[in-house]
Amino acid sequence: MISSSWSAWWVLFGQSLLIGLSIAAPVGQIGVLAIQRTLDHGRTAGLATGLGAAFADALYGAVGAFGVTGLIAWLMRLKPWLSLFGGLFLLWLAWRIATRPAARTVAASRPAGSLLRCLSGTFVLTLSNPSTILSFMAVFGALAGHARSASPWAMVAGVLAGSALWWLILATAVGRLRGRVDATWLRVVDLGSAALLAGLGAWQLGQILS
Repeated sequence: MISSSWSAWWVLFGQSLLIGLSIAAPVGQIGVLAIQRTLDHGRTAGLATGLGAAFADALYGAVGAFGVTGLIAWLMRLKPWLSLFGGLFLLWLAWRIATRPAARTVAASRPAGSLLRCLSGTFVLTLSNPSTILSFMAVFGALAGHARSASPWAMVAGVLAGSALWWLILATAVGRLRGRVDATWLRVVDLGSAALLAGLGAWQLGQILS
């Protein structure tokens, strides 16, 4: 009986890991920030940026897995305000990246306090993305309906592991290219990242009117 229970736990963990990986993998605003910060400050900064999103994914996964219907309804009512905050935050990030000094070196590294800001910033940004809410509410709500009473923890752990795995892969891959990028290419990456973030921010603000 115990063996069967653990087997079911690991199956659900594996399913949730794949869900976390698949939701994190598409390159959106967090992916752009992770790539840009990895090139700028190294893989640790890129990984910290991604882990902020991973923790937010796990939090929303927990809401869906445990079926907290009151909180889900409250979050849905906040959707326009979350879109407004997220869109404005993305536009601010785009402006900050585009207007900072161009003369930088790829050898720069971020102190621990700055890494914490990378993590907390993307945590808040991911929480403010309504599409993240809807994705996890739908998928985890469906899985929870077929799971054992103790298994929501397997779902939360799985999605955290899957999301974190993606950011580790991305930061490591981009970090290997970092030494080949000079200051000119860093500026190109900055401007491209700023343009993408501004576009995503404008799109998120446009969702309020739709």
